[in-house]
Amino acid sequence: MVLVRQEIGDVLRDFRLQKGRTLRQVAGRASVALGYLSEVERGQKEASSEILASVAEALDVPISQIMREVSDRLALLEGVTIPDTIPAEFVTNYDSALAGAR
Repeated sequence: MVLVRQEIGDVLRDFRLQKGRTLRQVAGRASVALGYLSEVERGQKEASSEILASVAEALDVPISQIMREVSDRLALLEGVTIPDTIPAEFVTNYDSALAGAR
């Protein structure tokens, strides 16, 4: 069984290590308890969207990039292929919706 919290924790740890930051540094910048962030990184605790946003900001990484990486990893585990481009019909519908909102 694929656990989303495990993948989120792995991604957060990977970004933290890529940035050369310690768990203590990120927890401090994110105003999150060190032990709690450690449990999130190990996939033992579910992180709220507010905690994820705080940690993303502390890492100077957009939350969308974190979630994209989580999504890509989950897709790989599930054997699903996700295209790297947005389907043309989606872009057309989105552009039409934006034009109508103006």
